[in-house]
Amino acid sequence: MIEINNLSFHHKKQKTLFNNLTYKQTSGSITGLLGKNGAGKSTLLKLSAGLLHPKQGSIIINGYTPSNRNPDFLADIFLVSDEPYLPSLTVASYLAIYAPLYKNFDLEKMSKILKEFELEAHQKLDGISHGQQKKFIIAFALSTNCKLLLLDEPTNGLDIPSKSIFRKVLISSVEEDQLVVISTHQVKDIETIIDKIVIIEEGTIVFEKETQLVTEKLQFQKLESISENSNIIYSEKCPGGYNAILPANNDEETEIDIELLFNAICNKTEIKL
Repeated sequence: MIEINNLSFHHKKQKTLFNNLTYKQTSGSITGLLGKNGAGKSTLLKLSAGLLHPKQGSIIINGYTPSNRNPDFLADIFLVSDEPYLPSLTVASYLAIYAPLYKNFDLEKMSKILKEFELEAHQKLDGISHGQQKKFIIAFALSTNCKLLLLDEPTNGLDIPSKSIFRKVLISSVEEDQLVVISTHQVKDIETIIDKIVIIEEGTIVFEKETQLVTEKLQFQKLESISENSNIIYSEKCPGGYNAILPANNDEETEIDIELLFNAICNKTEIKL
């Protein structure tokens, strides 16, 4: 699905962002691509979509080189950017023009998701709010049934109910032969739906694990005190005590706290899984 080999890239007149990056990802997962601002998350999505060209190395997506912009490649990949551009068209007109470009587009699925998001066919896309525009383009992306969906900060601009609906429709819409990559810094919005965590720091992948493995090997707990607990891997002060990561024991699995895990890794904490 995604095969990146020895990728090097930098924006014009800026320092190198990726240097000999190698990464592979098969279909059948919802992957969270995490990193600080400027870590290269959005750039990696744009390289994968063919909007940017590598300086060195190669990217192969679904058997195609993205920068060649092959029509068959473009028909099976969709990038939802952080700030989507939508023309002065109604929802219905947009669908009539753009849906035929995607061979597996499902109009029935689109209708159901639009209903979930409370969007109507007569609405003009350039006349609705940023949050509504985001909901529309997410609905369109999911309805394309593309093999690869790239979502860049998809929950930016969504209110709390819409974020909940986003998680619901994403889980119900994605098939086993698809790969969804979500780039975000709003970790709490996606931690219940992703099944793989990839963390980029300074253009390098510093963590890449299945969420199931993380919950099997680690526990995430709130503790009143940490002074007498020698097993703590990482902790942060919080109201009422500390949020902590500990090795798993015979207790039942705890819910994953990806934000805490992310902070631990960014603070160079050694996480053994």
